[in-house]
Amino acid sequence: MQYTPVLVCLPIADRSRSHAFYRDGLGLDAVGVPADDGVPEPLQFAVNPGLNLMLIPTGGFGWVIGDREVAKPGQSEAILTLGVGNPAEVDGLVARAAAAGATVVTVPGQQPWGYEGTVADPDGHLWQVHAG
Repeated sequence: MQYTPVLVCLPIADRSRSHAFYRDGLGLDAVGVPADDGVPEPLQFAVNPGLNLMLIPTGGFGWVIGDREVAKPGQSEAILTLGVGNPAEVDGLVARAAAAGATVVTVPGQQPWGYEGTVADPDGHLWQVHAG
């Protein structure tokens, strides 16, 4: 069985800030019609034809996960990886994300498994950019 699209859902603190970061920092296209605040509701981005990213305000995220605690900023249970074609693209995307408000967690460089760098978005979610 195949599920399309697959949604990766992340809790966020501020819809407008997150919308601007994912649009400007990672270059993703928002999906859907803008609400009164100019941000699509629900806030989703197309990562590729089979994967969308949904950003959910922390309160709404709590409704979905029930009794579980929403992770605090800076706590990560997952690393999301974007594959690019070459080291120059890694450098460029990490720089673009940093300019849009990301924190550089791992400066781009060669690792045994490929060239990569990691940033944390404004809510602390980790994004690894990898060329391998």
